[in-house]
Amino acid sequence: MTAPASALDLVGGAAIIGGAVGPGMDMVKLIRRGLPVGAVQFVLDSRRLTIAELDQIVLPRKTLANRRRIGNLTPEQSDRLIRVARVLAAAEKTFGNQEKAGAWLRRPTRALGGECPLLLLDTDEGAREVTALLGRIDHGIAA
Repeated sequence: MTAPASALDLVGGAAIIGGAVGPGMDMVKLIRRGLPVGAVQFVLDSRRLTIAELDQIVLPRKTLANRRRIGNLTPEQSDRLIRVARVLAAAEKTFGNQEKAGAWLRRPTRALGGECPLLLLDTDEGAREVTALLGRIDHGIAA
């Protein structure tokens, strides 16, 4: 069995980022520099997010087109992308694969006030709520 993917793996890992990045301050520095725009394309190509979902929770399409010309995301856009990737990785760990995780993330959930977990990822607090719920599910606690 392979190890669960990390947030960094979900945005393309060392191949896209341009080298190995450790947790903690290395990640902070990477986000502050701005992720390469290829990280967004990697997420789209992996089918973990659609362009419409990306538009709604990470960055607008027009902005993405502009960032493609520049080459990097802003620190704020990078932070949002990593936040979403972190929750996607947690969902895949909890549910065992990308398909099951994706289905759960897109289905309204009573434990989240009837909201789709994916659509809560546009805010840090929403991501915390989804992560907490995934933790309860992963530990077999009634959600």
